[in-house]
Amino acid sequence: MDLTLILGPMKGGKTYELISFFAPLSYTNIKYCLYQSARNVRDSFIESRNGVQLKAKKIARLSEILDDDVEVVGIDEIHMFEEADVPAIETLLRRGVRVVASGLDTDYQGKLFIIIAKLIELCPRTINYHRAVCELCRKPDAVYTQILKTGEPVIAGLPPVVPDDGSFTYRPACRSCFVK
Repeated sequence: MDLTLILGPMKGGKTYELISFFAPLSYTNIKYCLYQSARNVRDSFIESRNGVQLKAKKIARLSEILDDDVEVVGIDEIHMFEEADVPAIETLLRRGVRVVASGLDTDYQGKLFIIIAKLIELCPRTINYHRAVCELCRKPDAVYTQILKTGEPVIAGLPPVVPDDGSFTYRPACRSCFVK
């Protein structure tokens, strides 16, 4: 079926778009389910920064979805999954399942997450790219997510996916303000 990717930096409205797509499905007979990575320690459900939320199943691997009888799948924080999870998405698409996934496109160094590159190789029908407001210059041009430790940008030494466990702070940054 179709693959839709909703990408961009933090605070850009990606999760809100995902929720906006799925909320009306509760009034239909369409079988759907929302998922999020077990690595996401911040929430036990999918919640946008404006407070809207939907229930989601926590999973460690996308292959866990393959046993569910659904027509539409939503995945939040897709960047928290591994490259090895992409074949599960391919299997869903071959089965005719619609997949809508949202998440960051680049890591704290501004590099494209490998899983995002592999998903783009699946030729999504739609890629919706969101920008955010840069928290430094306040322009609505943020395309990166900057990770900070004690107020200073972290530029090396972390794994690509850094769970939001309170050890670091995060801010959207534009190309001019992003520290590489």
